[in-house]
Order: sequence, then structure tokens, then C-alpha cells
Amino acid sequence: MKAIVVRAFGDPSVLRLEEIPDLVPGPGQVLVRVHAAGVNPVETYVRAGTYARKPALPFTPGGDAAGVVQALGPGVSRFKVGDRVYAFGGHSGAYAQQLVAAESQLAHLPQRASFAQGAALGVPYATAHYALFARGRALPGERVLVHGASGAVGLAALQLAKSAGLRPFGTAGSEAGMAAALEAGAEKVFDHRRAGYGDEINALAGAEGLNLIVEMLANVNLDKDLQWLGTKGRVIVVGSRGRVDIDPRGTMVKDADIRGLVLGNASPAELGAIHQDLGDGLARGVLRPVIAQEFPLEEASAAHVAVMLNGKVGKIVLTTD
Repeated sequence: MKAIVVRAFGDPSVLRLEEIPDLVPGPGQVLVRVHAAGVNPVETYVRAGTYARKPALPFTPGGDAAGVVQALGPGVSRFKVGDRVYAFGGHSGAYAQQLVAAESQLAHLPQRASFAQGAALGVPYATAHYALFARGRALPGERVLVHGASGAVGLAALQLAKSAGLRPFGTAGSEAGMAAALEAGAEKVFDHRRAGYGDEINALAGAEGLNLIVEMLANVNLDKDLQWLGTKGRVIVVGSRGRVDIDPRGTMVKDADIRGLVLGNASPAELGAIHQDLGDGLARGVLRPVIAQEFPLEEASAAHVAVMLNGKVGKIVLTTD
């Protein structure tokens, strides 16, 4: 089979397409014929060797994928050959025509979802769900601002918030991004390119303030976020690209919280519940992953460049057919 193999840490050019032996599932494992693989920013850090956890070389990147069950290892009971599935992890990398994953790392993919949409679920939708409900403790009727709403996680957060009875709002930096955020369920979207957009959010927050802010770029926005929160409000830090200065009194006077997250800290039970909820939302059509761009597997290096660009709307996906 064909797979992307990294034999040395470095820039995107180290992502090389190679022919490697077919995979064989072990006990409790499932072999998936991959049709699409999701590309996530964290995989660029792993490839570069700057991530906290470095895999042993050589390796195939990726954990998010969607495809069809090709073979079953001993003891597998939840799936059968021919099932459409999506993966959120695996013992082999997702940037390949085959993936071996534990039974617990797979979920059924409803017929109404494409393979590309299935590949967009693992990290973005699970992160958004974890941010809103496990870390954010969001409740129906609360007002949530997704600060950076046009990316894969942001659009997922808007759709999840809307489906759970929250009142979602967003910010974006392009006309296409603003339109996508509105389509995803935002009541209103603010253009964060425009000077003074914070005054518009201040007007929205009003005297009561916002209940929850899902923050994609904390090093730029965190101090402003604290100004927009209401009493007992929460900022959930999903992303940051550097350090930031804040006034801690912004938390004190409101009993406000700043909560970080890494999806890897979610327990197996939490992940199981998250993906049960995501599968239900897909089947009902309330969750609709947005695909920004598809690249063939051999162009994985270009996909790694694209996933880090500002202004993209939705998810970057590799196709393996």
C-alpha cells in the first residue's frame, strides 16, 4: 500500500510517499481501507520535531481518517467487514491507504456523511465538544462566543452549540469565513479584521456579559476575552501561538475562569461519550463538517502548508483513492 513516511524531522518536504507492506490487524484491532485522512495543525508540529511528544522514526502521521472496514482482528464485535467508519486514533498513521486501529478508536460513519466529512471529525469535532461541555460546562440558553469561528474547530463548536440549545456567536477574518460561521449556526458574526470590532462585542455582552468564550488564539485575544465575560464566565483556551499579558483582576471581579484543554487528556469514557454524541448529530444532519480543501495523498506537504494558513474555512483533508 501507499503511505506517507517521515524518516527525519523537518519542513513539509520530509513527507514522502512510499510503498510499504499491507497492514494486518491484531487482537481487538480493525483494518480500515482509508478513503480520506484529516490534516491537523498538531501534525505539523510533530513532523517538525517541535511537539512535546516525538514519535520514533520513521513514522506515518495522522490519526483522523474515514473509510471502510477491510478486515477484523480476533475479538472485534462492534464492526463487520464493509462497514463505513471514521477513526480518531490508530496504531498506524492515517496518511495512508490502510489504517490499523483499536475497536475503541472507531465509530460508525452514517451514510449521509462523506468520507472527507468523516475524516474531519476526530480532532476538530471532539475538541469542540470537549471544550464546550467537559471543560466549558455549557448549559442551554448560555451565550457563547467562538473567537476564531471559521476554522474546523470553530465551525464544529458553532454547530454543536446550536444543536445543544446555546446561543452561539463568532468572529472571523474573511467574508467567506463569516458566511460559513452564519451557516454553521452563529446568530451574529463579527469581523475581527475591522478596527473597533471589540466595541460591537462589548455591546453584545452588555451588563450581563458572555457566559462562555471558546478561544482559538489566546496570545492575541485573552485579555479582551476577560473584558467580555460575565460573572462566573469561562474562557476555554483551545489554541495559542505564544505568550500573553493579562490583567488578573479581570478574573477576580467576575469569579471568572480561564480553562485550557488538550484532547489527549480526555478519558476513554469521555471520548466514548463524545463520539456517541457526534455520531448521533451526524445521523440527524445537525453536524455538517465543512471541507476547506482536499489534497491527494502525494501532496501531503502542500496540505501541511495549507493547514497553517490564516483565512482557511473548514478542514484540510487528504484523499487516498
